Amino acid sequence: MTPTVIFLIGPTASGKSAASLALAQHWPVEIIAMDSATIYRGMDIGTAKPDATEQARVPHHLLDILDPAQSYDVASFVQDSLALINDIRQRGRLAVICGGTMMYYHALTRGLSPLPRSCPQMRAELEAEAAQYGWPALHQMLAQHDPQAAQRIAPNDSQRIQRALEVFRLTGTPLSILQKQPRQKLFHDPYLTLSLEPARRQLLHPRIAKRFHQMIEQGLIDEVRQLHARDDLHIDLPAIRCVGYRQIWRYLDGALDRTTAIVQGIHATEQLAKRQTTWLRSFDERQVIDCLQPDAPAQVIDKVRTQLGKRI
Repeated sequence: MTPTVIFLIGPTASGKSAASLALAQHWPVEIIAMDSATIYRGMDIGTAKPDATEQARVPHHLLDILDPAQSYDVASFVQDSLALINDIRQRGRLAVICGGTMMYYHALTRGLSPLPRSCPQMRAELEAEAAQYGWPALHQMLAQHDPQAAQRIAPNDSQRIQRALEVFRLTGTPLSILQKQPRQKLFHDPYLTLSLEPARRQLLHPRIAKRFHQMIEQGLIDEVRQLHARDDLHIDLPAIRCVGYRQIWRYLDGALDRTTAIVQGIHATEQLAKRQTTWLRSFDERQVIDCLQPDAPAQVIDKVRTQLGKRI
């Protein structure tokens, strides 16, 4: 079947955005960002968000939809993406879903676990408890209710501890049990998945380091400083936990010197690429393109052309 949706996935710094813009030169596409960081307003440099010129050239969706104080979950991404895919199709255009948040890709293509939606009131209660007792104490609490989840979640991983406790308190059932139940799949369109990956993950490290230094030169520290100045933002929020932002935030707190913050930011980005690569290997349907080859965007175009021809 002719795919009606194109996925461009891959680890960070693999050139996904450039490939998606290259596709727009050949087909009438609209891009849906599959990224848990570019959803936030005021976080442009550190997320490598498409600039104003690129966004004007090609319609982009799910960028700048939330304030950094807000949270966004997998179910929201699936719901938003399904609505956007339908709208894009009705406009006679091709939906290109581009990004590296593999959990979003997994949920959209494999289905959602039967988990409750996020509850702002419950999250606020858990944050208040964490402020009083600390996240390690809440991790111990989680271990009492859901030892399987606690075993795979680090004691300081506030985002995942909060979600696991939230699910248990809302349902009375451990997260680890709910995740084993049959998934509900809502996305049934034929699709093509192209994955931009290096032949070996370590080969991406020089590009990651170069891009991070470029972000510093472009003003990443000042960008984080504007967020740091806000009274309603703190380091445990999902937005501030994004790679790069967390390390620069700690520098602004005085916990790290500038050089150390940059080194740790680069290392955190490399670790993100490692986690993304692990996810990628589980997606057998992906067609791999070596992202370090200079003609990688051209290879993307050729593969899409083979599947689509001149059709949408």
